[in-house]
Amino acid sequence: MSGLALPVADPALSARLAERMEVVEKALYSHVQSRTAYVTEAASHLLAAGGRRFRPLLVLLAAETGEQPDADGVIDAACVVELTHVGSLYHDDVMDEADLRRGADSANARWDNHVAILTGDFLFAKSSELTAGLGPDAVRIQAETFARLVEGQILETVKPEGDALAHYLDVVAGKTGSLIATSARYGARFGGASTEVEEALAAYGEIVGSAFQLSDDIVDIASESEELGKASGTDLREGVPTLPVLMAQQYQGPEHARLLELLDSDLSDDDRRGEALTLLRAHPSLAEAREYVVARAQEAKAHLQVLPQGPVRAALEEFADLVATRSA
Repeated sequence: MSGLALPVADPALSARLAERMEVVEKALYSHVQSRTAYVTEAASHLLAAGGRRFRPLLVLLAAETGEQPDADGVIDAACVVELTHVGSLYHDDVMDEADLRRGADSANARWDNHVAILTGDFLFAKSSELTAGLGPDAVRIQAETFARLVEGQILETVKPEGDALAHYLDVVAGKTGSLIATSARYGARFGGASTEVEEALAAYGEIVGSAFQLSDDIVDIASESEELGKASGTDLREGVPTLPVLMAQQYQGPEHARLLELLDSDLSDDDRRGEALTLLRAHPSLAEAREYVVARAQEAKAHLQVLPQGPVRAALEEFADLVATRSA
């Protein structure tokens, strides 16, 4: 069914998930209500800006592996992960000094940094309040997830002490993989799945979530601006090291000298960035990055062997395949 953030081929499952996502959407807005209209407006701002709602949808899909996919806790868990994600976006925009988010003014641009930071905190508080209703184990899981997410954000701002690529993969696992893993875990847990299935889906979520971010790195290099709908090489312009760049920087020799020189310089200039993109697209590191993402997607799919064949497993497998092919 169109409109879902995950590929779901089975019509009955797609319709059921779409209906449940409508419930989640209404619940999200109810949870960001404040005693004052000003706080409610700020907290609703990025929710209203849209987004794929991938994390809560994964909660609902993972819940289908259990005996109680319609349990109330599943909806609450879906709201928990999305409120946590959206709260982190407010903080991200302050750190990045972003002016836009999802095509709308960022909260820091519309108001200021103080309001954006405190609104993110408000959303984290609302997420925690919801989590408390899910029980002590959920509180522990949420705390561990949030610690990893924040740690990943901090690590992104510091210079690597050792292997730069390993450092970056840790950042991605913390910032992106951790919450997607918890989304899958929550769905299985509150949908009544077995512990074996819960652990398998959490492992799947961790890997496929990180791989999705890494595939974005490749798309930003490999795709032309017309295909992306925005300027390609955005990460290069902003000086953000990503998977293809870090892999390219591991190469030595005169044939790589010009690319390495460019990657070690300011690429805000359009001509220099264009030259770097041309060299990267022809460099073996881009194929190496693609192979890495494909291997991670296959690794994620291997965890799904605990599930019976059917529309739920097929949707999860297809998403992993999509992660791999979108980087090609």
